[in-house]
Amino acid sequence: MKIVILEGSPNRQGSSHMLAEEFAKGAGEAGHEVVSISAAHSKISPCTGCVSCGYNGPCVQKDDMEHIRTEILGADMLVFATPLYYYGMSAQLKILLDRFCAINGSIQRKKMKSALISVAWNGDGWTFDALEAHYNTLVKYLNFENQGMVLGKGCGTPSMTAGSKYLKKAYELGKSLV
Repeated sequence: MKIVILEGSPNRQGSSHMLAEEFAKGAGEAGHEVVSISAAHSKISPCTGCVSCGYNGPCVQKDDMEHIRTEILGADMLVFATPLYYYGMSAQLKILLDRFCAINGSIQRKKMKSALISVAWNGDGWTFDALEAHYNTLVKYLNFENQGMVLGKGCGTPSMTAGSKYLKKAYELGKSLV
């Protein structure tokens, strides 16, 4: 299975990246091909809402989304990896997701698998409620088959994350994929 991890953190060595790497390691050991794409370090313009794409592409904007589109449509699974910023995904990942507008139909027909990986400084029980609701809406709308979530509470810094149980959980999620 080809898995594309869409990373939303502007911090190349941050906590969400650490979990994404562990997920990729587990998935690779399980025999899957894994490609990581940094939304934060790609040149992706926001969707203009022009709908010239007709919701099935191509987009009139010419930026890194053209390459990302090819990777996404060639994948069997998407993994959304993001730090929790004000109780939602990072703006960098959201810009990429908004550009799904031009490939909605293609994604919906593929019936891909998906997973969510996120980290937050906050450890309260409600910390990830809004992000989970958004992700679950994407799963329904895009006809994804959810494979799971790793939601790292209390992972505000790489050192906090390194000492947490969430690295192992991310690895195990990747390793468990069939």
